[in-house]
Amino acid sequence: MMPEAVPEAPAQAASRTVFFVSDGTGITAETFGHSLLAQFEQVHFHQVRLPFIDNIEKAAEAIERINQVAKQEGRRPIIFSTLVNQQINTVVRQAQGLFLDLIQTFVEPLENELGFKSSHSIGRSHNMADSKQYQERIEAINFALSHDDGQLHEGLDIADVILVGVSRSGKTPTSLYLAMQYGIKAANYPLIPEDFERNRLPSALPPRRRKLFGLSISPERLCEVRNERRPGSKYASIENCRFEVNAAEALMRRESIQWLSSTTKSIEEIATTILQEIRIETRSF
Repeated sequence: MMPEAVPEAPAQAASRTVFFVSDGTGITAETFGHSLLAQFEQVHFHQVRLPFIDNIEKAAEAIERINQVAKQEGRRPIIFSTLVNQQINTVVRQAQGLFLDLIQTFVEPLENELGFKSSHSIGRSHNMADSKQYQERIEAINFALSHDDGQLHEGLDIADVILVGVSRSGKTPTSLYLAMQYGIKAANYPLIPEDFERNRLPSALPPRRRKLFGLSISPERLCEVRNERRPGSKYASIENCRFEVNAAEALMRRESIQWLSSTTKSIEEIATTILQEIRIETRSF
């Protein structure tokens, strides 16, 4: 028997509204939903987060908002839900949308497999009750901020990783993402023209060579990024960008520093590669 063909999406389906509904922050629903929606590049999604839907009144307001969009657009919105409270969950299910229950979909099979009932507690994935883990993450964020752009040499020995690369290659956002998401203490250090003239790393880095990881970027993209900050400057010129990128990559190769190009990669991809290559033990949250 031939498998049933999947019908082609109508032309009007090129744009859809998506609601992320949660009795907590909504971050979990949004993160998971983004992963799924990214598979449909041909569709533009207007995304709306509805956090802290933790009573019946707020649930009714959420239904009203979702139904209003359904009426205006003539298509039912998509709803990603991490509502833990069963009563509130039942209410919001009545909305005129495609309701995707992330809790029921995954928690119930886990309960059956593990032989234990889940706590059904709101906001468990972002709970601050475990003060040790929360404190580790805060410390990592403070570390990334104080060791941004090579501004502080003290404490580099306790860094999990030290990112190096030319200015505006993505070091700062990657450092903060590693800190916020994984509790990783990440410092970052710029490679500047003086380093290329000396043809060696800044003096603070060789003793911590095993912690170094390099970021590069295409000269063209670097030129665009720098022109947003300092338009028309020598710093942002394509000639200078080509010189700095080529010199930085040559220096990293000579010093045997692992590196990657951030040109077409997301922060999530960069961070995952760093964790994999340097084999940093991530914290659990």
